[in-house]
Amino acid sequence: MAKAFAIVIPSGRNFYVKGLQDHRPLGAFSFLGRYRLIDFALSNLTNSEIDRIQVYVGQNPRSLAEHLGNGANFNINLKHGKLQLLFNQDSKLNDIYNTDIAAFASNLSIIQRMLQEYVVITPSYMIFRQNFEDLLNKHIDSGADITVLYHKVDNAKEQYRNMTLMSINRQKGVTNFFANLGKTDSANLFMGTYIMKRDLLVELIQQARKTSSIYRLVDIINDRINDLDVRAVQHRGYFAAIYDLKSYMDANFSLLDYNNVQDLFVPEWPFYTVTTDACPAHYFPGSSVRGSMVANGCDVEGSIENSVIGRNVKICKGAVVKNCVVLSHSVIGRDVHLENQVVDKWAKIINAKEIVASPDNPGYIEREDTL
Repeated sequence: MAKAFAIVIPSGRNFYVKGLQDHRPLGAFSFLGRYRLIDFALSNLTNSEIDRIQVYVGQNPRSLAEHLGNGANFNINLKHGKLQLLFNQDSKLNDIYNTDIAAFASNLSIIQRMLQEYVVITPSYMIFRQNFEDLLNKHIDSGADITVLYHKVDNAKEQYRNMTLMSINRQKGVTNFFANLGKTDSANLFMGTYIMKRDLLVELIQQARKTSSIYRLVDIINDRINDLDVRAVQHRGYFAAIYDLKSYMDANFSLLDYNNVQDLFVPEWPFYTVTTDACPAHYFPGSSVRGSMVANGCDVEGSIENSVIGRNVKICKGAVVKNCVVLSHSVIGRDVHLENQVVDKWAKIINAKEIVASPDNPGYIEREDTL
């Protein structure tokens, strides 16, 4: 499908995942011990036959650049497709200035040179399955100026704080975008996904820059909500958004439920990633694993419960790992009790024998740290 190119945008304003985000952008976060978060956005696009893709990134881009490579791992045909990693050349230390509009404006000439008439914009910090070819065809058939994607949620008071919600009329027209301040349970959660003509995007970028230095794309669309035809399409099926440390853990844990796995992963819609060859996980006599996902290359002598364990992790004898996400190459030492923790890559927990946090406020073990 050559009618659209794609832009994959980084995290939203006021999003911060404690510890993890200090070392890599959200899109580069490890997920389920196998994927990176951005894999889901890229796979949705390439499965929809969109293979001209721009990925925008802010600080700490190295891990994302290494993961993406030239895009071949994501089924991009490099003869006519292209994956570009683009930067906000005017990135500021104050995060309020580091908006999607600022990144677009910094690369406006590249957007203007794209030959495709339409653009699909989607975030790298959400996990869902979506056929963008179908969505683009619906957008064209409707005659709308902009089509956006939303997910109906019933827990907006407790979750998705500071994310964007939408008001929708009976004709599925969007009447307002606003921040989630936790005032209602049931809400229409905006999924950061837009479809519009390339020329309209350029117009909105230019207008937003003239209006305010901290405007986002959603802000300028909200300003023009009365003269633009903005239509909403509801997403159905598995959905998760990563906006803090707890939501990151919850998203990993939600896919320990096989029903959610069946909903997200279907044979006809593969999610691509960079594969790593390693031996299968080795479970020693006396080890115990319940309700968990353990990646290849692991050595398990201790006990694992309701956890996600990345590649090449060592769980020593007598160790108990419960409700944790342990990233690759970490070591959980002998007789260590670990609960409600995110353990970053290459960490070693050897001398600290008990590290337990509340499920509502999980802990974080620093990358390459030794405890």
